Amino acid sequence: MPIQTALIEKPAVFVVDDDPAVCNSLKFSLELEGFSVRTFADGQELLEADNFTRPGCLIIDYKLPGTNGLDLLQRLRDRHVSTPAILITSHPTRALRELATRAGVRIVEKPFLTDALTEEIREACKRSGLTS
Repeated sequence: MPIQTALIEKPAVFVVDDDPAVCNSLKFSLELEGFSVRTFADGQELLEADNFTRPGCLIIDYKLPGTNGLDLLQRLRDRHVSTPAILITSHPTRALRELATRAGVRIVEKPFLTDALTEEIREACKRSGLTS
């Protein structure tokens, strides 16, 4: 009788950032960490993808063309997308930190000099019942 192996689906990470270098470097490094990564250049592209059937995590840049990351996240929540999210930005203000806290979103600051983002992704996946 052949041995059956269970395929474990990698958690999906959806990265939204208008900087192609950030998208490419995050895709490369997060795939090395065992995540399945999909990148989007702006919020509209993510909204049009409408592919949140796979469990995972959203990584959303705060400053996006035509919107900001918290507004994009609210639009997703209005569509009943409950995927955990992490906001990435440089030099967040106190006001932004307070808004993010009220929205239930963690902030990880750019540039990514430590493994803080990867750890936040793993924590988000754990909170949603996933591991990687």
